[in-house]
Amino acid sequence: MKKIAVILGGCGTKDGSEINETVTLLLALDQFGVKYQCFAPDKNQYQVINHVTGEVVAEKRNMMVEAARIVRGAILPLTDFNADDFDGLAIPGGAGIANNLFTYFTDGLDMTVLPEVKDAIVAIHQQNKPIAAMCIAPVLLANVLNDITVTLGNDDCGPAKDILKMGAHHQATTKGGVAIDAENKIFTTPCFMLDATLKDIYDDAHNLVEAFVKAISQ
Repeated sequence: MKKIAVILGGCGTKDGSEINETVTLLLALDQFGVKYQCFAPDKNQYQVINHVTGEVVAEKRNMMVEAARIVRGAILPLTDFNADDFDGLAIPGGAGIANNLFTYFTDGLDMTVLPEVKDAIVAIHQQNKPIAAMCIAPVLLANVLNDITVTLGNDDCGPAKDILKMGAHHQATTKGGVAIDAENKIFTTPCFMLDATLKDIYDDAHNLVEAFVKAISQ
């Protein structure tokens, strides 16, 4: 049975990994008969946001501890990741990961990427294994891998324009759409980068994993 590593960065769309995207991704992997292991950096997240009010609160929360809430504790520190043990890598989105895993929402084009996140992406890519990303996560792939094709939905959104400056290429998609960079084995879908419903997110995750699994099986 094929096995995928999934990188999370907290719990909650505003300050961590997007819960709907994460759950539908894991559900789709299960439906297609793919095992998975979730990882997260064992570090404090950038900030904590009250998801009712949208206000930043004076708390410290650990990304791995928070992400463990989504996956019933079945999570490992990202420093334990070994590309040799997996057939591919997947990264759900959420505004929070663009502060936690990489600093796009604070630093823009001057963003940095957590070393263990970058190392995992590079290691999988160097082994010619597929990578899937949802929502804002394709910006992370564009920054690390540069000359790849990804989608963030609309061509005219700010992040889509920014990835061009990173040396990547943007493919416009609608709800349920998947951008497939066959040469680089990169699979991306827009999710909440568009005005999506929960069903749309499920469709995105299902279609993403369907394409992703075909690449794993080749």
